[in-house]
Amino acid sequence: MTVTVKLSPLLVDLFPGSSRRVELEAASVREVIDELDRRWPGMRDRICDTRPAIRKHMNVFVDGDRSTLSTSLRDGAEVFIITAISGG
Repeated sequence: MTVTVKLSPLLVDLFPGSSRRVELEAASVREVIDELDRRWPGMRDRICDTRPAIRKHMNVFVDGDRSTLSTSLRDGAEVFIITAISGG
């Protein structure tokens, strides 16, 4: 199934040749991240920690809902991978 992935500008800046908007085949968030890492090696390490889980400073949303690596995707889903914003 085809999904649309929208990446944070900060993440795109770290990987020359990457794009803010990517269409790819994936059935879960884990498969999205695997495919992104295949296209741009090292991207998984920026998104996931060693457990593996999504890093605390990253957020992944599927069709507007916060998601985990095991979140299933429907055909046409929109996946947003953004950096968390905090301040004080």
